Amino acid sequence: MGVLTVTIKEELALNGTQQGGINRLSIGSITQSFKRLVTLPADGGGSATQTTIANFRTDVTTADGALDDDDVKYVRVTNLESANSVTLSLQLAANGGADASTQATILLEAGKSFMLGKAVGVAAVDDDAATATAIGSLVDLESIIAINDENATAQLEVFIAS
Repeated sequence: MGVLTVTIKEELALNGTQQGGINRLSIGSITQSFKRLVTLPADGGGSATQTTIANFRTDVTTADGALDDDDVKYVRVTNLESANSVTLSLQLAANGGADASTQATILLEAGKSFMLGKAVGVAAVDDDAATATAIGSLVDLESIIAINDENATAQLEVFIAS
């Protein structure tokens, strides 16, 4: 078993005073890692391309390349592009289901990273209410889909530790 150490460092000097910080997190009992570079094709003439970059399941035999969602302890997706953004669609499955029942979509700007600490009980989306309300019951991550609507290819780095 290994220990994953994650370090986040910000450097910002304002009026001669350092405002940034360093935060370190050690995550123990890591037995597996998943790392890949994914090249997203350019949009197909006005139609965004979609690429599944990670699958999560309670039973990993139900999807090719699936990671055991209970074992996932760290997820990072980094946009390696210098100019173009991509969109990440977090496919969410309620009640341990294998199929996504809802999604949350975020913009991942050039050079930036998106991180999660696990794949079970990570997010919930509710657009039924007339006003915004807090949601207490979170659902599981079923997959992450990267969407490229640019006229150029894009590259992501995906790193998952479990």
